[in-house]
Amino acid sequence: MGNVQPTLLRRFMPLIIFSVLVIFLAVGLTLNPREVPSPLIGKPAPEFELPLLLQEGSFSNKDLIGHVTLVNVWASWCFACRQEHETIKYLSRQGVRIIGLNYKDEASDAKQWLAKLGNPYQAIAADRDGRIAIDWGVYGAPETFLIDQQGIIRHKVIGPLSDQAKFDALMTVMETLNK
Repeated sequence: MGNVQPTLLRRFMPLIIFSVLVIFLAVGLTLNPREVPSPLIGKPAPEFELPLLLQEGSFSNKDLIGHVTLVNVWASWCFACRQEHETIKYLSRQGVRIIGLNYKDEASDAKQWLAKLGNPYQAIAADRDGRIAIDWGVYGAPETFLIDQQGIIRHKVIGPLSDQAKFDALMTVMETLNK
């Protein structure tokens, strides 16, 4: 009688382990990687200096100090960037300071895209190889960061701002910074 329980346990152990793994997998599949909070929230914007896309000179993290700023990561090859562009133009018309971070793009393609769709950016830094975007924790375009007047990242949006819930969340945080 004493050997029955260990034998049953050994017999059902693979089934128990498999069941636990299935549960972990099922939970993992329900997680949305676009909802993972950025570890940069509440920290200074990463240091960078990049050439400007449309004129001579450069843009750096020091240029973010003193203004509430949206840093919008975009590219001419990005379908979702085109989708959110009207929202970016709307924000610019409302007086929001928006800096573009052109991501892994050819300068000629980016300029042509802006000429066709309009340029809502106060400045555009060109991150041709994507190295600076890595420092910012960018997964892909579009992504938008809200930077406060001290150069601290206060909010991050992964995906297009044309999504109403993402837009509303961004506006809520921006309102607190502009008070």
